[in-house]
Amino acid sequence: MLQKMRKILVTGSKRNSQEVVDVLYHAGTLHLEDVSNRIMEIKLEKWEPEIREEITALLVKIGGILLTLPDVKVDKGHRDQMYEEIYWMKYPDLIRRTHAALSELEHGVKDLSARKSDLGLALTALDRYEKTIRKIQSLEDQLPYLEGYEVSVLLIQKEFEALIPVIRHELMRITRNQCEMVVAGIDEDTIAAITVFNKRMSEEVHSFIFSKNVNEVRLPPEYMGMPFTEVLQHIEAKREGMRDQIREIDDELNTLSASRFEEISVLRDVLLDRSREIEAFDQFGQTGHFFMVMGWVPEIYLNTTRDALFSRFGNLVVVTELSLSRDDCEHAPTFYNNPRIVRPFEFLMQLVSPPKYNEIDPSPLLAFFFPLFFGLMVGDIGYGIVILIIALAVKMRFKDLDWAQSLMSIMIISAVPTIFFGYLFGEFFGDFGEMMGWIHPVHLFGVTWNRIEAMIPFLIFAIALGVIHIFLGLCLGIVNAARMRNKKHLCEKVGMLTAVTGIILVIAASAEFIPVILVSAGIIVLILAFPLLIYGGGAVAGPLEIMGTIGNILSYARIMAIGMASVILAMVANTLGGSMEVALLGVLVASLLHILNIALAMFSPSLHSVRLHVVECYSKFYEGGGNPYKPFKKKPEV
Repeated sequence: MLQKMRKILVTGSKRNSQEVVDVLYHAGTLHLEDVSNRIMEIKLEKWEPEIREEITALLVKIGGILLTLPDVKVDKGHRDQMYEEIYWMKYPDLIRRTHAALSELEHGVKDLSARKSDLGLALTALDRYEKTIRKIQSLEDQLPYLEGYEVSVLLIQKEFEALIPVIRHELMRITRNQCEMVVAGIDEDTIAAITVFNKRMSEEVHSFIFSKNVNEVRLPPEYMGMPFTEVLQHIEAKREGMRDQIREIDDELNTLSASRFEEISVLRDVLLDRSREIEAFDQFGQTGHFFMVMGWVPEIYLNTTRDALFSRFGNLVVVTELSLSRDDCEHAPTFYNNPRIVRPFEFLMQLVSPPKYNEIDPSPLLAFFFPLFFGLMVGDIGYGIVILIIALAVKMRFKDLDWAQSLMSIMIISAVPTIFFGYLFGEFFGDFGEMMGWIHPVHLFGVTWNRIEAMIPFLIFAIALGVIHIFLGLCLGIVNAARMRNKKHLCEKVGMLTAVTGIILVIAASAEFIPVILVSAGIIVLILAFPLLIYGGGAVAGPLEIMGTIGNILSYARIMAIGMASVILAMVANTLGGSMEVALLGVLVASLLHILNIALAMFSPSLHSVRLHVVECYSKFYEGGGNPYKPFKKKPEV
């Protein structure tokens, strides 16, 4: 249910302002408001901390260092202790400590990182040379090595083979016929064009080749005239030396990380928290001598917030609870504090805007009726057990996904009425349980609740459930209208409740479910409802809304329809599987159809249960558009 909120004003000496913000951030209970727009009697200045840019710059430096240092497993207890020690430092002390830590690390880490990066690039170049040499190794006997001449290898895809004469012609022109080209295939896709030209034309030749976007391989000078086998040996030796150097650098980085990673990462977290605090500073106010912070606190956390400030500052900081105007209540943030069984359904409430502060929290209503509707639609012991197992497995597998935890908790809760109604309907994987003699439909209220045979009673039950659900929504609408002192809405909801009651009396009496004499009573009740509907909803819209509400009630027939579709598909699976001559094939076919039906059972009934709440029921009492409670606090670690 939605909790009562209290609006507070925190004031104190300006010299304690930063520590007060730290305490409030650590407590994590205050939903901030812009105090400068609320306190009109005093001219308040915005907080503009001078260290905003400095913290940002330090975070950038720390981020670069942590990207270079390898992660180190740290003791959580010791880390939390260090965080608490550093977090409560004053800004100047925090900045000095951060600079001191970085000055010892920054230069060394940058140097090691640069060396490692250069070695990585050199290794990449060696790998490229090795790959190219291995490709053209078979052409080694065709490579001339002449004094004053340069050798270059052009690798050309076979689909562009027609370019070779063009390149040859242009190279002859550039080198004034002092050029030779040997062309040979390397593999199915690549042709090597080995060119020999005078070194004096080197710059022009390479510029031309570059302009044509041709893949050129230029052997380093130290490899010129050397047999390819020997070149490959040199490359491997050089590569191994570079790898040794990289391992030495990694050892140095590991040593640095073991001694400094914990402190640097804690400094990063503290600075991030301080940076988030600074983002909220524009909602605080100050004068030359004191500061003010205003916000909302849930009533259950009010004493906790007071105690946190008093334990640190005593009477130097004052917490004042402000009186609430009607406008304040309309803009107060909404905070859920539901029982554990209701909390998963708060996730589904994200489909609509948050309730207003004075509205009734619809989450408990959803938590009760959603599993009920779901169980009625699925209504199978076997399916309920499988859904329960799947939901438990997903909860165990994806513990870090909040949305998965909420949805699977809803499935676990909904599996209970599914199993219960499965017992009532005598269904275990459709009619399989009944065929095996394990279970039979329950006979209750003069009806044997086999869904295939009791279609009409099931339909009447679904409609009756819709009447209860809609009536409950209208009653909640009356309560909300009274809370918000909206006379028109109050009259409209009372009129609608009265009109629907009259229509039900007329229909029930005409069908002789109740004494026929009550037809007249129903008509009178319906007539009495019209003035209220016209006053509350208008001369046209009010009476027309009756038809919409009747349509909403009839919409609950989907509970019967979807349930019938589910049980028929289950029976088809059993019949089709049983008709197979090969038992194993029959089991496979039946299992696949049941798996499909279970997948549909987890999706379709959920969707329609939500629709019956959001469209049919919530429209009778729920307005939404509230302001969600967002406390000023540290974000949870991912």
